Amino acid sequence: MKVSIIIPVYNVAKWLPECLDSVLNQDWEVGKDYEVLCVNDGSTDNSPEILQSYESKGITVVNKENSG
Repeated sequence: MKVSIIIPVYNVAKWLPECLDSVLNQDWEVGKDYEVLCVNDGSTDNSPEILQSYESKGITVVNKENSG
């Protein structure tokens, strides 16, 4: 693994698919050349559902409730 891309997520459903598609459309091979970690900080919109749909594409999702 050469690169870890960490994407913080909090109520960004409007822009999240475009962001994740952009990262996944790079010339590198996800899982081999890089990893993508999305950290959901207790989103109240549909960001968690969007993240869940991208897990099958190699993105790792960490759900962490906002603790202040």
